[in-house]
Amino acid sequence: MSHSVKVVRVNGLDLAVTVAGEGRPVILLHGFPDSAALWRHQIPRLVAAGYQVIAPDLRGFGDSARPEEVSAYRLPMAVSDVARIADLFAGGRAHVVGHDWGAAVAWMYASMMPARVDHLVALSVGHPATGVSPSVEQRARSWYVLLFQFPGVAEELLRADDWRLMRQLVAGEGDAERYLADLARPGALTAGLNWYRANLAPALELTPARVTLPVHAPTLGVWSSGDRLITEEAMTGSARFVQGPWRYERIDGASHWIPLDAPGPLGDLLLDFLDSHESAPPAVRRRRS
Repeated sequence: MSHSVKVVRVNGLDLAVTVAGEGRPVILLHGFPDSAALWRHQIPRLVAAGYQVIAPDLRGFGDSARPEEVSAYRLPMAVSDVARIADLFAGGRAHVVGHDWGAAVAWMYASMMPARVDHLVALSVGHPATGVSPSVEQRARSWYVLLFQFPGVAEELLRADDWRLMRQLVAGEGDAERYLADLARPGALTAGLNWYRANLAPALELTPARVTLPVHAPTLGVWSSGDRLITEEAMTGSARFVQGPWRYERIDGASHWIPLDAPGPLGDLLLDFLDSHESAPPAVRRRRS
């Protein structure tokens, strides 16, 4: 399968974008500590089925730029990146599939820019509003988020003793060795942790809750029973934020990294779902002058 990696200037940053195939566009968004390589099993199946795949390395990851400011990693900044990428490669409208932080970006993108999203697929991570008041179980699973809030200290602890703590956190799942090689590059670890510092700082729980816009696109939520990091309820509870058709699928046995652990079942779900439901942009109410 032929594909190309294009470097494009987006919001003042150079972002690497993998583009493959022709047809209806599908944007694939990865999370921490991944890159577009997360989707290496899904890309050929989607291309063979007649889709054009657009898989960026999100800001701070892979071969994309790593801005220094923590505020540069707020979710709305990444949403703006996706919108610009969609303009460049997809004519503005596409299916959107996200995993981990990529799922959080995808949820926000679909709610903020409904006319741009055909179908939405969220893997592992539910709608951001489900995390406003996390359960005790979810807080226990997310213990590392608190550690990541300490600049310098977190970086030193994760790197110490040949990345011992980072190895324990990943527990051999996903692309464990690839992650360590990627994070060892100058500035890469801090950039990845800044996603957590910008969006999951404890003080943010004390700020007034923002109005949550519903998702109008047909939406598929997928969670895996081997996920040590995210509870199932965070995904199933996302249904109340979806006004379009909602579907939930549970994949048994896979870890948090569904695209790597269950490429066959996930590929089947994607091809079945992306071809279902006629999705039209929500109507725009025009004010009378």
